[in-house]
Amino acid sequence: MNVFLYIIIFIYGILIGSFLNVCIYRIPGNENIVTTRSHCMSCGYQLKWYDLVPFFSYIFLGGRCRKCKTHLSLQYPLVELLNGLLYCIIFLVNGFNPISVIYCLMTSALLVLSVIDFRTFEIPFGINLFIGILGLLRVGLDGANWTDYLWGFGSVSAFLLLLFFLTKGRGIGGGDIKLMAAAGLVLGWKLNLLAFFWGCLLGSILHFTRMKISHADSLLAFGPYLAMGIFTSMLFGETFIEWYLHICMLK
Repeated sequence: MNVFLYIIIFIYGILIGSFLNVCIYRIPGNENIVTTRSHCMSCGYQLKWYDLVPFFSYIFLGGRCRKCKTHLSLQYPLVELLNGLLYCIIFLVNGFNPISVIYCLMTSALLVLSVIDFRTFEIPFGINLFIGILGLLRVGLDGANWTDYLWGFGSVSAFLLLLFFLTKGRGIGGGDIKLMAAAGLVLGWKLNLLAFFWGCLLGSILHFTRMKISHADSLLAFGPYLAMGIFTSMLFGETFIEWYLHICMLK
């Protein structure tokens, strides 16, 4: 039964992952993500239903457009597959409960904003708004501790907003500020602080490595690293904090 449930979760994950690819390509260009039919970015061929089976259509077509044979971006199957796998990991770690559903939707939003920010250095406001709505749902499910989430809203974002004004917008982007405010409503203040710490750590290590290996520009798209920190804190933050406090008590 558990295997069957995880198969269903994975299928839902890759189906939603297919929609995430639509969002990634259309949101930066202000294109409609609902009514416009899916089409080849090269020749305009309108895709049939059998061209849109997540992950498997890409494999069966050999990574090419059915009509013009143009190579399709590897992003399509990777985003779909990653979204499906992350959904399974969330339910495996967090259990079968409403919070896991919120975490899954949040993870999808983090995937979209990560790719968009990596390419454009901008985090769309609509994605942050969506995460904020998920945060309000999270608060509603844990109303007794609503103050933790309220503090989470400002625990990191207030510091980043101050940094924004002090550096006249050069030190941090407005999208990053909104992201950490919205994430704070989902995580609460302790996990949000931890998410920011991990995001900074991952950003420092991974971006420095990219600069050395691939000669990437020093300009940093912070969103993907914050997203990694948020996801890690979301699933493993409580365990990490308990472990850290236990170590401190032993000392």
